[in-house]
Amino acid sequence: MKKIIIVLSLFLLIGCKTKSVVVKPEEKVIVKLSPSEVDNSLKNKAYELGKRVLMTCNTSTFKPFTTSEATQKVIENTTQSRLTQTCLKFRLKYGAFKDIQLVEVIQNKTDRINIFRYKAIYQKKIANKELRVTMNEENKVSAINSKDWTDSYK
Repeated sequence: MKKIIIVLSLFLLIGCKTKSVVVKPEEKVIVKLSPSEVDNSLKNKAYELGKRVLMTCNTSTFKPFTTSEATQKVIENTTQSRLTQTCLKFRLKYGAFKDIQLVEVIQNKTDRINIFRYKAIYQKKIANKELRVTMNEENKVSAINSKDWTDSYK
């Protein structure tokens, strides 16, 4: 009886042997592109729309986005009053806005969006701000936000 239990235990151990599972590496979801790898018309559109928002700080006028330029959510959230409040803070702290410089483009392959990272240049040298312009698969602005500049994308 003991021999049968031992033999069955051995068969059980052999049968329950763990199998090595081969995990396939997933395709990279987020890819960093250099500015030269992106279509010029898309770069120009993102640049013009991003600069239009920040130029509001200098001119106090904002030409609203159209439905061919931005999503409805962005159109609703980008108002003259909101921009004026933000620009007032930026102008006091950083001085007048000068320009934006494209640093890199982040492509999210699952959502099919492109994130354009611009370094914002202001009158005062202490300014270290970033402008992110997110374009969806229809090449419309789906988000615009300003952050403190970091060298790595987060």
